[in-house]
Parts: sequence; structure tokens; C-alpha cells
Amino acid sequence: MAKVLVVDDEPNIVLSLEFLMQQAGFEVVTAEDGESALATVANGAPDLILLDISLPGISGFDVLERLRGDPHHQRLPIIMLTAHGREVEREKGLALGADDYVTKPFSTQALVDKVKALLAEDA
Repeated sequence: MAKVLVVDDEPNIVLSLEFLMQQAGFEVVTAEDGESALATVANGAPDLILLDISLPGISGFDVLERLRGDPHHQRLPIIMLTAHGREVEREKGLALGADDYVTKPFSTQALVDKVKALLAEDA
């Protein structure tokens, strides 16, 4: 069973994403900030990360940059989540190495499809 790490500081979003991913057949671990996300990855990398941009402490962009700078995690699929649909953020996320970019609110089915597609590519 593939493991998905959900990183978001909004408990309601974490709960809904956790439920959604579990319903889709994934094991789910969660983190509420960038430091916890990096620690979770260090303790056993997930198969994919759903990463919010706006986090307390270090931002999702910083987490993405650190993971892409680590040879062990350069290929780890990462989907950025944001409440801001600004094109400049999307471009920055993709330039830093995000595999995809989703704006909240998002279609739950579309997100599950993106996760499954990225995991299939990586398999």
C-alpha cells in the first residue's frame, strides 16, 4: 500500500485529505508544518507528498527545495497545494521541482487521479 504524507496546517484540510486518501486505498501520515514534514520524510520516506505552500515556520516551497536538494528524495513525487491560484506561485513550485500543483478548493476525484497517476509513473 502506497504511503502518502499530507502536510497542511489547517486541521480540517488534513482530516479531509486523510479521509480521501484512505478511501482511495493509501496509507496516510500527516504533518502540520515544514519541520515535521522533513522529520517524517527522514524517518521513512512516503511514496508521495501533498504539500501546502503556506505553513508555519518553513514554507512548503522551502520543504520542496530541501527535498529536491537531497539525492535520496529528488524523485519523490510532490503535489503542491495552495489557496492562492496565482500563476507566479505555480511557476515557482514547478521550477523548484514540484510534480503537480493543485489550487484549493479542488476536486477530490481529480486529486485522487493525480496521486494515482504520479504513483503509477514512479512504480
